[in-house]
Parts: sequence; structure tokens; C-alpha cells
Amino acid sequence: MSSKITLETIDSDGAVQEAAERAGFSTRSDFFKKSIYAGGSLVAGGVLMGGMPAIASAKPSAKNDVKILQFALTLEYLEAAFYKQAVASGALTDPATFALATTISKHETAHVTFLRKALGSHKIKSPTFDFKDTVTDQKKFTDTAFVLENTGVSAYLGQAGNIKNPAYLGAAATILTIEARHAGAIAQLTGQSVSPNGSFDRPKSKSAILKAVTGTGFITG
Repeated sequence: MSSKITLETIDSDGAVQEAAERAGFSTRSDFFKKSIYAGGSLVAGGVLMGGMPAIASAKPSAKNDVKILQFALTLEYLEAAFYKQAVASGALTDPATFALATTISKHETAHVTFLRKALGSHKIKSPTFDFKDTVTDQKKFTDTAFVLENTGVSAYLGQAGNIKNPAYLGAAATILTIEARHAGAIAQLTGQSVSPNGSFDRPKSKSAILKAVTGTGFITG
């Protein structure tokens, strides 16, 4: 059985966007596990990278804006923790890989700070993560990073039309462009496609993501 899944496979149902969760979640873990954007390749060992909860309502509103930024913050928490642990592990022995991971780690940490400030009293706490050997094996790290960054691009893109507040839209857009640069840099480093979806990026449907995320063990609480 192949251990590789492509972005196209994840979006095999062809859906562009679906109405997402309107209700709250009982725990942070449940919040993240029940609706995660994912995409890209499945790293060796069967560990699936997930991304961002899809919680946009059908109609933009101030309340929904908060939910969108909260789910963006959840993704940034994951990315920040992932890169921080990988950099600290000592496993990134290739100088170029270590340098890129260090730079991206700083960016993701800044994104967390930025979104927490934007949300103010509505900010949420970080889930707990277990990235297994994707942060201690250099090849698995780069494969996972490629998936994660492309997932982030698709996730932010999927919510752009649902944001009502122009300031929040600007906040999401300024992070989206950096996530895209991360994805391109990792692609060049590893010899993968800088644009897995061709000329246009696209969001991922909720049904496809729920199917793909079954095997993830990264969210532990």
C-alpha cells in the first residue's frame, strides 16, 4: 500500500467550500479534530498532517470573524510548535534545512502573537501536540512541513470570502502570503512542486478533510 497521498486525492470530491460548524466544541482537542483542513503528501509511517478547522458560517458576521481568527490561531499554534520542536531536536543536520526551519519557526511564533493580539479576550489556548518522529527525522520533517504549509495556504484562502471585518481580512491575507512563501521555499529545498495545484490554489472541503484526518495523532489534548 502506498504511503503517499496527494493534494488532489484529498480534494477528490471536487468540493470548493462547504458550510462549516455552527456549534461550539466541548474541548480544544474536539474543536481541532472534528474539522481540519489537510492536504499534500502523507509522510512515511502513516502520519497525516492536518491543518485548520473549518468553522466559517454561510453568512459573514462579526461573530463568525472571531471564529475564523480562532481557527487560524489553532493552525498557527500547531505550526509554531512543530517548527520549534524540530529546530530544538538536533535532527536537522542539513544546514539549509536547519536555517529555513529556524526562519519559519520565528515567523510562525510571530503569527501566534499577532493573532492572539487581534483576538484580544476572544483568544483561545493552544492544544497539546505530539508530532512523533516528524520532528526528529529530517526527511519526515521536510515532507510534513511541505504538507503543513500548503494546507495553511488552502485554509486561509478558503475563509477569505467569509470574513466581514476588513481589518481581519487584512490580518489573514498578510499571513497567507507568508505561508505561501514558506511552501515555495520548502518545495525548492526538497525538489517538490512549488505549486501543487497548478495555476490556482483552492480550499479543501470539510467532508474530504474529515475522511483524511482519521489517522492523525498529532492533537493530544
